[in-house]
Amino acid sequence: MQDKIQKEDISFEDFKKEVLEDYKMAVTSRECSLLGRREVLTGKAKFGIFGDGKEIPQLAWAKCFKNGDFRSGYYRDQTFMMAIGQLSIQQFFAGLYANTNLSDEPMSGGRQMGGHFMTHSLNEDGSWKNLTEQKNSSADISPTAGQMPRLLGLAQASKIYRHVKGIQNSDQFSIDGNEIAWGTIGNASTSEGLFWETFNAAGVMQVPMVINVWDDDYGISVHARKQTTKENISEILKGFQKEKDTNGYEILVVKGWDYPALIEAYQKAEKIAREQHVPVLIHVVEVTQPQGHSTSGSHERYKSEDRLQWEKEHDCNLKMREWIISNGFAIDEELIDLEKSIKKDVRKGKQDAWTAFGKTAKSENKTVISLLTNLANSTENKSSVMSLVEELKNNDEPLKSVVLASARKALRYVRREETSAKTQLIQWMDDFVERTQPDYSSHLWSEYKGRATQIESIEPTYADDAKEVDARIILRDNFDKIFETRPETLIFGEDSGEIGDVNQGLEGLQEKYGELRVADTGIREATILGQGIGMSLRGLRPIAEIQYLDYLLYALQIMSDDLATTAYRSKGKQKSPLIVRTRGHRLEGIWHSGSPMGGILNLIRGINVLVPRNMTKAAGFYNTMLDSDEPALIVECLNGYRLKEKRPNNFGEFKTPVGEVETIRKGRDITVVSYGSTLRIIEQAAKELEDVDINIEIIDCQSLVPFDLNHDIVKSLENTNRLLVVDEDVPGGASAYILQQIIDVQDGYRFLDSKPQTLTAKAHRPAYGTDGDYFSKPSTEDVFEKIYAIMNEFKPSDYPKLK
Repeated sequence: MQDKIQKEDISFEDFKKEVLEDYKMAVTSRECSLLGRREVLTGKAKFGIFGDGKEIPQLAWAKCFKNGDFRSGYYRDQTFMMAIGQLSIQQFFAGLYANTNLSDEPMSGGRQMGGHFMTHSLNEDGSWKNLTEQKNSSADISPTAGQMPRLLGLAQASKIYRHVKGIQNSDQFSIDGNEIAWGTIGNASTSEGLFWETFNAAGVMQVPMVINVWDDDYGISVHARKQTTKENISEILKGFQKEKDTNGYEILVVKGWDYPALIEAYQKAEKIAREQHVPVLIHVVEVTQPQGHSTSGSHERYKSEDRLQWEKEHDCNLKMREWIISNGFAIDEELIDLEKSIKKDVRKGKQDAWTAFGKTAKSENKTVISLLTNLANSTENKSSVMSLVEELKNNDEPLKSVVLASARKALRYVRREETSAKTQLIQWMDDFVERTQPDYSSHLWSEYKGRATQIESIEPTYADDAKEVDARIILRDNFDKIFETRPETLIFGEDSGEIGDVNQGLEGLQEKYGELRVADTGIREATILGQGIGMSLRGLRPIAEIQYLDYLLYALQIMSDDLATTAYRSKGKQKSPLIVRTRGHRLEGIWHSGSPMGGILNLIRGINVLVPRNMTKAAGFYNTMLDSDEPALIVECLNGYRLKEKRPNNFGEFKTPVGEVETIRKGRDITVVSYGSTLRIIEQAAKELEDVDINIEIIDCQSLVPFDLNHDIVKSLENTNRLLVVDEDVPGGASAYILQQIIDVQDGYRFLDSKPQTLTAKAHRPAYGTDGDYFSKPSTEDVFEKIYAIMNEFKPSDYPKLK
């Protein structure tokens, strides 16, 4: 280490100062963990999970983390966040208490438990900050290894910025692609498939990514011998070691308590990743976990006496303390004084955080006591209301819910009375909910000018001699215009590159725009999604292609837990405007039935779910979403690529509206609502129904989430008074969602003269072959007979039973 000091031309005094500052940071973080656990066990906080035992490795890491770099980590990284200046003592405890004020708790505004960290990428108006001028952390999620796919995309962005020219405002996001994406994961979580998928993909792609594995030998209570082959993740990953003329990784192993060795390892890793764009694994071994996994239990239950003793002796903070004294940087008495001072600072920060957390509730508590006292004096039920007053006077809980609940209960006692005191209480309640509810509900969707539903539609235009072409040509030519005019866009997926996707919607575009912008990937859906998430967090506009809708299930956890919640869990301080491209509807076979839509709808709220019936509509959705700052799933109709559509002449410009339905056939007798390929079957049935004097109105949902914001379906029901929802999903799937939107949200029941009904696929998936599809999903005959039966019930004399 002394050689390193001389090499870097740093004086002993300067180095001593740096060492003692590091030790101060380590002890501060540890005291936060220790006191944080006590706050949970005494009931002040709900749950605690802390970074004790990882302090020294994270200090070494922080020294190599530069402006523009990104972190994708998990809930043990508090020391690192403190070391890069993004987490104070008071903010640490504000997170533990779930303070909803983003100024007090900048990591999530109380939306995530403590230990989940982020930095703010957006200005107050939703525009991007200059990410190269700050140290960045993507917003954490709890699911183990769920941070890994996003890490791949964060690293890939540097590769794109280094090699793709002409990207507008690229200097806001990258300086020549020199940024590293740093990931952290516990050794046990490397057993997750997401780790392996990400690890392999990064080795193939050669991106500037460093993975830190904190290895404390346990996954909650389960020892590494039941987690990892050979009990050693770096040992079994040796086959990924980069050699001459191969891709792969640099793999480093370092002890988690060896301060100088850690600094050396991280400096080596940084140089390799930043300069060469080679990924690095740092396996940090002999790490301890002094307080066990979390506040939910005690590690004394599953660790032997010998192990517990070993952990005490190899505690990284203790080892650093010994190293400081042995190298003459400080004496024991000096460190004792420093440690006492730190304890005092942490206690003060904790108290300040608790005071700030309770400020709103205590103020509102006083207000409600006054309002309820006035109410009690104006009602015959004074004693009942005063009991609520006494409860609030004795209320030590700084919870807004307790205060509001008391006010709501009071209204029960005065439900037959009308007084000014009651009116004042109701006014307070309405105002309080209006002010408070957004702390828990805002930013599921963008609240800036990039909200998808606010982007105006533009109709496709056509030349007088416009030809009808295969629908795939419309997609291809629209993508061509997108890539020509938007250098920040790129698309990638299985078969997307060289052959131009399985349906030729990207034909010839890789040759035209290069392998970085139109790219093939391995068969690995979760990390295809992760690439898109990470790159979109760094200002690029990726389109991640999942070959078929059924394959989305491989990536659904990442879509649900990460992409769908990015804006929400960051309270609008990060955005991930990724477009997910896929195709589905009416394929043949169990695994290609293309319709797990009900599950998707209910798992990815926060993502626009768009279901265009043809490729012109699909192309318009891509154009719309590229002007939006929200994510979207666009499901193309697999059996529509070879159908003929008229070729527009304003590619890249026409836009399909989000959240609006389209009436594609006017009718008088019944409103039929559907989406995607099923509409063609309904249109055929409509022609046949005309032969028996039944005239149906057909409405294309177009957008399932959000759904019919203008309530046009209800307007249709006012005229037809009957409703049928047709869906190729299973019973209770997307059809139940659509029906709930029409009947519950839009109050469509008011205009119905008949029971609203659904026609769906059978509960099973289709068997292989055309007959399997016919006997499993709605057919033209099914639609005809269902509608005819509804009309038979309405007027049997005109529509006698078919059978």
